[in-house]
Amino acid sequence: MVTCLPTTRTNPDRALQRQDPPPGTAQHYRPIRGLASLPYPAGINAANVDTSDGAPGRSSVESREVFVTDLHHFLDLPEDTPGPARRLAEHLGDIVRAATAGDAGTAWDSALTCRRRPGNRRCPGRMIVRRTAPGAPIGWRCGVCDDDGVISNWEDSPFDLRRRQLAVAGAVTEIVISGQVAATLRDLRLLDIDCERQVFRTRAHNDGAVLAATAEELDELIGCVAAEANHEPNRRRQQRLDAAFDALNTAASTIDGW
Repeated sequence: MVTCLPTTRTNPDRALQRQDPPPGTAQHYRPIRGLASLPYPAGINAANVDTSDGAPGRSSVESREVFVTDLHHFLDLPEDTPGPARRLAEHLGDIVRAATAGDAGTAWDSALTCRRRPGNRRCPGRMIVRRTAPGAPIGWRCGVCDDDGVISNWEDSPFDLRRRQLAVAGAVTEIVISGQVAATLRDLRLLDIDCERQVFRTRAHNDGAVLAATAEELDELIGCVAAEANHEPNRRRQQRLDAAFDALNTAASTIDGW
């Protein structure tokens, strides 16, 4: 059974003491006051933990708390995993997908929505993700609230969408889609890795998102949406898939000049 608290908020001004989790539970770290000389946990380099909020003149010394997560603890969860832990695992997996689908070295605003509900209202923020060198943790934070963290041991996981070989770049067109359509595309279950990479590199844009794709990539994605909609037994999900199909098909028609 996986506990509902698989990660721990840590403060750079505090040390982290490792606690080995019982079998079947997620690893977590307990902050210890007054022991700032202790190292970060295995796989986390303090130099790679960027906890600043990006404000001009603000250093990491003034940073807020961050989640430190080992992705291995969220792989192959048992069937009786509690809902909150499973949803957190899905959220972290999506962050890794976005970070590995996009460019490395710079932080960018993904279309992923924030998971928090301050005051029982969903946070409107999007996830800002950053991937640096291979083996370094992926950094993420919400652009509105103070939810942020780092994810280690993500390489070669099922969520790692990095290209394994060079690809010929074609003419890319940016398509503005709604947030609901972007969420529907992320929920597609029959995507190959190239289409999945295309979906998760979608960027935030006002209240919606921007999907960047070549004409060939867009046609392939439209085909995936149509195939899944045709075999979807759930009426409400089928309606969302149909709406996504219509939005992409309209965009494709505009690109082709129909």
